[in-house]
Amino acid sequence: MIGRNGSGKSTLLRAIAGLLPAEQGMVYTFGHAALLGVNAALLENLTGDKNVILGCLAMGMSPQTVKERYQSIVDFSGVGDFINLAMKTYSTGMGSRLRFAIASAKSQDILLVDEALATGDAEFRIKSHRRIDELRAQAGTVFLVAHNLGEIEETCNKVIWLEKGRIVQAGQNVPEIVDAYLTATGGGPRVREPK
Repeated sequence: MIGRNGSGKSTLLRAIAGLLPAEQGMVYTFGHAALLGVNAALLENLTGDKNVILGCLAMGMSPQTVKERYQSIVDFSGVGDFINLAMKTYSTGMGSRLRFAIASAKSQDILLVDEALATGDAEFRIKSHRRIDELRAQAGTVFLVAHNLGEIEETCNKVIWLEKGRIVQAGQNVPEIVDAYLTATGGGPRVREPK
């Protein structure tokens, strides 16, 4: 999903996740929708370790599954020994990486990603893109909200352009819709390298 700040992207994700009632219309989902974003709730006074366990249990994993996946979640997040410290000691990037690692540890029917790929270094962005591709291949639906339009073009096979809570354009021709959005917002079409 693309659009200016305040266009309704995050609000739509929250409605799909069932965290916010729709003001108009209805939202129908089949399966569980998990919202992953830079504001996803982790408990700041608890350690990263405890947040991994609680987050996984909250997503419906059994204690045995949590135990089996715990180390791969910590390794994927890259927080290292900080896992034993309170979340309030984490940098914004570390917290976002841990949130992403927890939320993506379970194959979701619907995964809602709100700017979560924008944090972290280049290596983590590559890992997170690979993980999104894996989740999508497992037949789940992934919604991605990002202001980085290159990320949208690289990751998505469909795009929805929102403005003031309304769909301006939607479809599978991602580059064409991105160019229309850029032209409408004063950026002009993107110059793309030939593949």
